[in-house]
Amino acid sequence: MTLENGNPLRGETEDHGNVTHAEALCEAPKRVLACHNCDLLTEVSGPPGSTSLCPRCGAVLYRRKRNCIDRPLAFALCGVVLFAIALTNPFLAMKSGGFVQESTLLTGILELWKQHLYGLGGLVLLTCVAIPLAQLVGLMYILVPLRLQLCAPGSILIFRVIRHLDSWAMMEVFLIGILVALVKLAKMATIIPGIAVVALGLLTIVMTAAMTTLDPPLMWERLDPRR
Repeated sequence: MTLENGNPLRGETEDHGNVTHAEALCEAPKRVLACHNCDLLTEVSGPPGSTSLCPRCGAVLYRRKRNCIDRPLAFALCGVVLFAIALTNPFLAMKSGGFVQESTLLTGILELWKQHLYGLGGLVLLTCVAIPLAQLVGLMYILVPLRLQLCAPGSILIFRVIRHLDSWAMMEVFLIGILVALVKLAKMATIIPGIAVVALGLLTIVMTAAMTTLDPPLMWERLDPRR
């Protein structure tokens, strides 16, 4: 790593607007980062919405996100509401010969268990219900106290688990499987998507937005000031 006169250089900062009261919660202390291009140690700082550049090669060192607590908190709250809608409303209805049979997300998992497909049923329950719900509840448990400038007990461990579980939430794959089933069953019966399908599709977008609006380096600094 390269230093100048034994001290890290101060990075150039591009400011993209004034800092609001809500964004004051996202202000991060100064930190020293190594440029991934030229390996220069650079001290970065700046308000939310700014971008720190390497003074040597101009590479982007760090982009600070605006409202990095309020936005994911709002998305997490919206996700919990959508999750409740997806679990309590009809998922699909099959109409054939005047007979209509409705099913929910949980009844589909129960049918897999009744057919002794325990591994598949458990996998669907884990990746499409348990993990996404745990992520949303965990985010709210962490972000609500941070919004009040507090730190909930066990937040560090919970945030680490949330980051680890992010790759195991597979609602997108489940939705693709539903679309494939709809195409195959369209010739056999009339398939009527329920409101839960729409809620699950919106939930996928909301969860992606909640995770992408987080600022992990800032979150670690808020949860553990020693970082």
